Amino acid sequence: MSEGTRTTFSGRSALPPNNSNKEEDELPTMEIEGLMPRGVKPQDFLNVTDIHLFKENWDTNKVDHHTDRYYNEKLIVRRGQPFYIQVDFNRPYDPQNDFFRLEYVIGRYPQESKRTYVPVPIVSEFQSGKWGAKIILKEDRSVRLSVQSSPNCIVGKFRMYVAIWTPYGIIRTSRNPATDTYILFNPWCEEDTVYLDNEKEREEYVLNDLGTIFHGNFDDIKTRSWNYGQFEDGILDACLYLMDRAQMDLSGRGNPVKVSRVASAMINAKDDQGVIVGSWDNIYAYGVPPSAWTGSVDILLEYQSSGTPVQYGQCWVFAGVLNTFFRCLGIPSRVITNYFSAHDNNANLQMDIFLDEDGKINSKLTKDSVWNYHCWNEAWMSRPDLPVGFGGWQVVDSTPQENSDGMYRCGPASVQAVKHGHVCFQFDTPFVFAEVNSDLVYLKVKKDATHLVEAVDKTHIGKLILTKEIGGDGNQDITENYKFQEGKEEERLALETALMYGAKKPLDTEGIHEFKADIDMDFEVEKAILGKDFKVTITFRNSSSRHYTATAYLSGNIVFYTGVTKSEFKNQTFNVKVEPYSFTNVEVQIKAGEYMGQLLEQASLHFFVSARINETGKVLALQKSTVLHIPTLNLKVRGHKVVGSDMVVTVEFTNPLAETLYNISIHLDGPGVMKPIRKKFRELAPNSTLTWEEVCRPWVPGSRKLMATLNCDALRHVYGELKLEIQRRP
Repeated sequence: MSEGTRTTFSGRSALPPNNSNKEEDELPTMEIEGLMPRGVKPQDFLNVTDIHLFKENWDTNKVDHHTDRYYNEKLIVRRGQPFYIQVDFNRPYDPQNDFFRLEYVIGRYPQESKRTYVPVPIVSEFQSGKWGAKIILKEDRSVRLSVQSSPNCIVGKFRMYVAIWTPYGIIRTSRNPATDTYILFNPWCEEDTVYLDNEKEREEYVLNDLGTIFHGNFDDIKTRSWNYGQFEDGILDACLYLMDRAQMDLSGRGNPVKVSRVASAMINAKDDQGVIVGSWDNIYAYGVPPSAWTGSVDILLEYQSSGTPVQYGQCWVFAGVLNTFFRCLGIPSRVITNYFSAHDNNANLQMDIFLDEDGKINSKLTKDSVWNYHCWNEAWMSRPDLPVGFGGWQVVDSTPQENSDGMYRCGPASVQAVKHGHVCFQFDTPFVFAEVNSDLVYLKVKKDATHLVEAVDKTHIGKLILTKEIGGDGNQDITENYKFQEGKEEERLALETALMYGAKKPLDTEGIHEFKADIDMDFEVEKAILGKDFKVTITFRNSSSRHYTATAYLSGNIVFYTGVTKSEFKNQTFNVKVEPYSFTNVEVQIKAGEYMGQLLEQASLHFFVSARINETGKVLALQKSTVLHIPTLNLKVRGHKVVGSDMVVTVEFTNPLAETLYNISIHLDGPGVMKPIRKKFRELAPNSTLTWEEVCRPWVPGSRKLMATLNCDALRHVYGELKLEIQRRP
């Protein structure tokens, strides 16, 4: 076979990189050894007249391989599992005198040593872990074959050929795009590194194209559905395009560890012109606000067609698109939400909050941040590069936070390694450990520039870690997958292990516990509706026989959900007296006019309260976040909920604010029910209602959803959804 023109590099002969699934070199149709006698024609030998791949969605190949839901006319199979093809010849096949084999080729410069050229021999029995083709039926001029791919072969789109031996060389079929075959990862195959042994989990984490993503606060959990759309027309090619854009060598595309690490970098556009541009500044004039997206399909198709990054995304958008990539290629995956997620800037595995001597936050020194929530992905795979026991769920985070090996990416990091403190294992395990298990450390900056630890909160970070439950839309608490319960012997051992690897530094906390036993402080933020007043209640408890007085300070801030402050909208200082063995409540009123003019899209407010005890000079400090209740879109349908029948979808929204809304954009999506559509409205007066109707015709039966988002300059993150049960056509 031809290997193309060789290039010489530094005195040695080598082929150029083979890093594009799309690019190809055709194999020669004839490879003649020596001279062919005059009068001998290729047609005189056994010749292929047709190839049947049984690639319709109802054919056994796609049904058995769980690929019948892909909107793709090509054959799509999963590696390590037999599939069937039929080869028609110009005469009956004689196994005693006729010899042929199948050939699968991917990319340019195919090489057998790199598994980009795969000769598939005709065998009597399959061998475990190897390619092979077995004749299962001979009928007239046709041969039916069962073909088994290797369970660790490259994942991508292969070109297929049939090569026939003659006395004078090889005759090969011509390039035929109709015989192209996609080969995916196979969670149903025990020999595949992504094998998952639970059928319900496979249905959820590979085949479910609708998901639920959790956001909000740990004590006020909010949800939104996401259309992964991994089976939609063009998505499989778009996912392969991602690896091409990353210039990932084809030989590594059968390794889920390498694939997930490349995808982690490519989903964000921070340094490699990847899929999505991240934006957290609340300015989205040149693209779509992150909260307006309802799924991955539009994003991936736009990126493939334009070749330029799509604007804009935030953590749940990155996680949603990465989940589509994984499930489309056959890697089991799920979206995770970590409430109070730490962003450790200096890799010391603690969040350092620096306070001035009067108890106020020193913003110049405080560089670490705590996100209200953060979304990432888990992908299921074995980890042959790690010791036994650290396979299974792996954290893969495509939100650009910190640089890893020269690129903005994170993972795959073993969840088991995170839980047990084995932060020495690759990739990026210390960063993930910090996200879920850091201590929140308050340090007072003294006048001599030294730092004194005032308080340590060991339970604030990683407060709650959730994913979607299997088979439903509710949440599943997986916090104990990442960390042991506070105070348990296992938790202490995990922290000591992290300390042993030099990742966590010991703290001088002498005197903190003694002080906390005397007087303590807590506060609660009243649940509030966007545009309404609410209150913050601070409680001081004195458990001693002494009288205490305190000078307290409350700061209210408009924050990005990443914990970064945009502006302070409220600050108030007050004095408190606390009698022995009693408690004192102080209420602070928050007026709507104080926060509405500066509010960001997720309506997140952050409160920091500190108090200096006058008798001891000690400082108490606490911080909490709240998300204001945002109005929702109301969705209704009328008509028969049947495949092929017309339905009318109605979207309604009432403006709850005391101001007119301008330049309103509504995005409506319904996977399997209707194609995504956007509509703009010029304005909406206070307390007025807009109504939008669209006619649709469902084409997928079963449990489906309609999802809608509304965005305008004054109001974002408005969302609504409606569950539907679409019946099959009678």
